[in-house]
Amino acid sequence: MFGKVLQVFMVFPTVLLSMALRAQGGTVDQTNAWLMYFGNHRLNDRFGVHTEYQWRRNDGFVHWQQSLARVGLDFHTKGGPIISAGYGWIVSYPYGTQPIAYPFTEHRIWEQLIITSAAGRWHFHHRYRLEQRSLQVKAMDDTGAYVPNGDLFKQRARYRFMVTMPITRRTMADNTLFLAMYNEVFLQFGRHVGTNILDQNRLYGALGWRLKADANLQIGYLNQYIPKADGINVERNHTMQVGITYNIDARGK
Repeated sequence: MFGKVLQVFMVFPTVLLSMALRAQGGTVDQTNAWLMYFGNHRLNDRFGVHTEYQWRRNDGFVHWQQSLARVGLDFHTKGGPIISAGYGWIVSYPYGTQPIAYPFTEHRIWEQLIITSAAGRWHFHHRYRLEQRSLQVKAMDDTGAYVPNGDLFKQRARYRFMVTMPITRRTMADNTLFLAMYNEVFLQFGRHVGTNILDQNRLYGALGWRLKADANLQIGYLNQYIPKADGINVERNHTMQVGITYNIDARGK
């Protein structure tokens, strides 16, 4: 089982990144740090609320990379899969050696399906997500300042395959150290795709500590691969991630 999982994490990213054939010219390596909070709060047996905030910084914690807030409504099906939809508010900033021209705001609608399964100590997590993105566009005025100039609509599909495994216990009990790994691919579709269908690829590994059923902490490394819109330049962001998950269950169970 472990061999099959390892093959997925080694081969899958390589196949996907080969789609960015034109984005091989100017690859830069950068260091980032993301602090993240996640919460999925159950209202009843069927519905819950998703809350999330990510504080993304460049050059360690020195400069802004991105601010991301996301909320949504979860529907827990009888069969186990979770269907969700919601809204994201994102502000992106110029950073690094291949910066964007100006800070801009993005309004994002998202829908997703999560399917989970297990085999022995291994837990598998498939997340399928669609995003409809409205990105702020700016133009330079007579003074040389960038001013709002409409919006650009783009669409994106994402798939994340994540594996977790308890290390210090045979099951995911309270006060358990665990391993978490995932690969996620971002593919653009529809109008305004530009040069690259591949928008991003993320490869992640972390150690986590499950405090209790509704709370855990993860500290890990993310390799974020971003082919730029010009079809030439590429970012490879080496990112430290610290993620805190805290869920509230209003059912009183």
